[in-house]
Amino acid sequence: MVSATVARNIAGIFGNVISLFLFLSPIPTFITIYKMKKVEEYKADPYLATVLNCALWVFYGLPIVHPDSLLVITINATGLAIELFYLSIFFYFSPTPRKVKVGLWLIGAMVFVGIVATCTLLLFHTHNKRSSFVGIICVIFVSLMYIAPLTIMSKVIKSKSVRYMPFSLSLANFLNGVIWVIYALIKFDLFILIGNGLGTVSGAVQLILYACYYKTTPRDDEEEENLSKANSQLQLSSNQGQAKGVPA
Repeated sequence: MVSATVARNIAGIFGNVISLFLFLSPIPTFITIYKMKKVEEYKADPYLATVLNCALWVFYGLPIVHPDSLLVITINATGLAIELFYLSIFFYFSPTPRKVKVGLWLIGAMVFVGIVATCTLLLFHTHNKRSSFVGIICVIFVSLMYIAPLTIMSKVIKSKSVRYMPFSLSLANFLNGVIWVIYALIKFDLFILIGNGLGTVSGAVQLILYACYYKTTPRDDEEEENLSKANSQLQLSSNQGQAKGVPA
């Protein structure tokens, strides 16, 4: 019989694979930016938010905060590197005012993570207290990140079109949440469970909306462009926790 540790590791590995797919989903967006040599209407907000989210979860998974969370660290560290790469492309092709804005937000995010880390290590001296403090902060940010998918879902309902909500991302978001929920339940982790529970619900609602409005979705030449822009917003729900990419 498979032990709980082995089962948890298997779930975590599957979660890493699905989360990696979600982290890589904005690639078409950045191919478009590279070809145009400008960012136009694309926004850096989703990538800045994901950088902060990943950095917090990496810290949460460290042995000094929450031991036995290597697979949480691996996917979020990978996601952090990928998101920083995206931001470097965005920064390079942005006009100076937007470069300044992106730079300041990135510095602000890193300062915030530094403050959280300092407070955690100086004020709390047990794994339970440290993981609770950092976990609560992670869950708060994951919850806020679900605002973007809610915006997309509202647009789907109003337009009766799933053009703005790619099926592959919605399915991956749902599977990602389910896998990390299983991971969190095998060796109970409340904060990963909450973050990915939200991801599971969000993904399920997206799939239900897709089933309801797929047949009423018009097909035209603008679909590819709209999907590319939607990818940027829907990516927020993917990484959550790794949370996710989320767990959470």
